[in-house]
Amino acid sequence: MLNRSLIHPRDEIMQTMERIYRYRMTTTSGGNLSIRDSKGDIWISPARVDKGNLTRDDIVCVHADGTIEGRHRPSSEFPFHQAIYKHRKDILGIVHAHPVGLVAFSICHKKPNTRLFPQAELMCGNVGFAPYALPGSDVLGKNIAAEFRKGCDSVILENHGVVVGGGSLAQAFQRFEAFEFASKTLIKASRLGEVQYLTDDQLQMARDRTLHMNASEAPNVTAKEQELRQQLILFLKRGCRQRLLISTEGSFSARIHGDSFLITPSQKDRELLGVEDLVLIDGETHEPGKIPSRATRQHQAIYRTHPDVQAIVFAHPVNATAFSITATMLDARTIPESYIFLRDVQTLPFGVQYGVGEKSIDQWVSLRSPAAIVENDGVVVAGMSILDTFDRLEVLESTAEAIINARCIGQLTTMDDSKLRELRHAFGMDL
Repeated sequence: MLNRSLIHPRDEIMQTMERIYRYRMTTTSGGNLSIRDSKGDIWISPARVDKGNLTRDDIVCVHADGTIEGRHRPSSEFPFHQAIYKHRKDILGIVHAHPVGLVAFSICHKKPNTRLFPQAELMCGNVGFAPYALPGSDVLGKNIAAEFRKGCDSVILENHGVVVGGGSLAQAFQRFEAFEFASKTLIKASRLGEVQYLTDDQLQMARDRTLHMNASEAPNVTAKEQELRQQLILFLKRGCRQRLLISTEGSFSARIHGDSFLITPSQKDRELLGVEDLVLIDGETHEPGKIPSRATRQHQAIYRTHPDVQAIVFAHPVNATAFSITATMLDARTIPESYIFLRDVQTLPFGVQYGVGEKSIDQWVSLRSPAAIVENDGVVVAGMSILDTFDRLEVLESTAEAIINARCIGQLTTMDDSKLRELRHAFGMDL
């Protein structure tokens, strides 16, 4: 399939670098991005230019004949970009950066095991490790290219950082983001206990997941639907920027009325969604011309069983997801806010998100039990509105981070039963 991106390489590199820098996955001077176009020209970020203030005019084009177009020199790491493109015709976009999680693995000379949750294993592809060589040298280019020739898509550089390739720069970015997320989740989980990896059968269960639902003409748009579309997009973007959501995974929905709700689409970058991308679900049909999230049936089950639930999010915030890949329970009895918003956080067995297990997901999640950890697959949170649901997600992630940090300081102390009874009575939690 031909690459039909209508965004100019200058703009795509500039926008992607801005996003990586905003996510604090590179520094002012670190990292470089490139795109190989249909003519074989390589567009690349420049050397020694502030990555936090990059403009389209800063991007350099190295033509197939070796001539350079642009007002700057190409990145000093250009040799390894060129070497990768030479040996992998399927790669059209490359991300190189120094995000803290993957750098931690690089200086320990280890590769993250990405079988943590399905999307990480799927997105990161084969993982390689390239031995150290002088940055910008031809030797480094050969070392990295050798790993890509083996079929690797994500390569840790010894005492340096990471290089990730994709069929487009967008895919390379999503792979890079998922790889860094997996590494940070592993680091957090190591403070909690033994990490539980997915089995081949569990990974296959995730790959086999499908959604069977017919498309039909959507009813006329109401003011309520328009408002909910705006709110969902607002909080999706906020969630991505706060690192509560990642671009390739997770779903957010909001009930319009009865059995009608809006949900995020499948296989689209969560931060780049617009109101028109959200998919209307009405009973057993979906809005035509769109592909709803594969988690649609799980959202629908919760809505049908619990009329008071008005919004649901499945997400992968790093700290809470660290609990999902260990056997450690996330105890919300830490401070009053955590317990009021989250109640007792249960851990759901892997497979419940696919409709497998003795109990369906609607038997686990309700407003009485609004937040849950899903084994090896992040979290699910329900609420009385989009804002309420997002607030609970924030509290869940903050609580998870505080607990992990507390374990580095001393013994975790939670509120006792008398304090919990007092809270339940004062805030009407027993009603």
